[in-house]
Amino acid sequence: MVLDKGALDQKQLEQIAVAARLLRRGGIVAFPTETVYGLGADATNTDAVQKVYKIKQRPVDHPLIVHIGDMAQLDIWAVEIPEAARLLARHFWPGPLTLILKRSAHTPDCVTGGQDTVGLRIPAHPVALELLHMIGPDKAIAAPSANRYGRISPTTAKHVRNILSDKIDMILDGGACNIGLESTIVSFEDDAVFLLRPGGIPVSAIESVLSKPVISYQNKKTAVRVPGALPSHYAPATPLQLFHLPELVQTAIKLAAQNLRVAVITWSDADVSQFSVPNVQHVRMSSDPVRFGQHLYAVLHQHDQAAIDYILMETPPELPAWLAISDRLQRASQAHL
Repeated sequence: MVLDKGALDQKQLEQIAVAARLLRRGGIVAFPTETVYGLGADATNTDAVQKVYKIKQRPVDHPLIVHIGDMAQLDIWAVEIPEAARLLARHFWPGPLTLILKRSAHTPDCVTGGQDTVGLRIPAHPVALELLHMIGPDKAIAAPSANRYGRISPTTAKHVRNILSDKIDMILDGGACNIGLESTIVSFEDDAVFLLRPGGIPVSAIESVLSKPVISYQNKKTAVRVPGALPSHYAPATPLQLFHLPELVQTAIKLAAQNLRVAVITWSDADVSQFSVPNVQHVRMSSDPVRFGQHLYAVLHQHDQAAIDYILMETPPELPAWLAISDRLQRASQAHL
């Protein structure tokens, strides 16, 4: 894989070089990917990885995704790799797809949460790829999202600064993430492929490459532990609730009448005049799921930092293209039930 260094200016390359040195010395660096910002540590340095868990306040049995910079590194971190996994890696990497594979002896226990599997991906972001290139072919970056455990993922450097700036060694600013939702996670068992977390790669695209169906994570009772799979996750501190449009309108008006401040977020062609009442702020997001996903976390961060009592969101459509968004919002709404 050839890195497009033309996408980076000299100042960015110098900043990335500083970040790579910090990582090699056991430091913690937040860096951009195409999905969300990651909280990165040298995956071979157990002390550094433990710092990530502590900073995030993350349970130590909850595994991290290992970001590698080149396809050749796949065989360093994993063994007994199914041909289906190699096929998906060749097709979608660099990109928002994480493969759950049998770990090699090279992979530390702390990265996998004590499991015999490891999650691997190559991120599709020039800053992340250059950072992985600079730390060297014998290294990788273990990185969950750069936020507090269970909270909204960051999609800009500002989001990271607002939450973790005093806890980490450096933040690499690579602009806003262009996908805005975490990676799709799949695992392999015999000849079957399982979806463990919907994300930036649609299930239909994976099925098209494999020429066979992917089994839903909901039908896999023995799923390994993977990031973002707990019932409550991706949640703002402000209570978030999901409603279909008629009930959304009624709930917003009812709360506003109690002198509560309400943010209403819709995607459909709602009659804006319905929300023209005191104490209600209305945000109309795109009805296109790709654009909606790009901006979802940014909108949630914005309202979570405002003087708002409730965030009310219109329930997403029950369509395959909205699967990852529905997954995130269902988990985010569980935090305050």
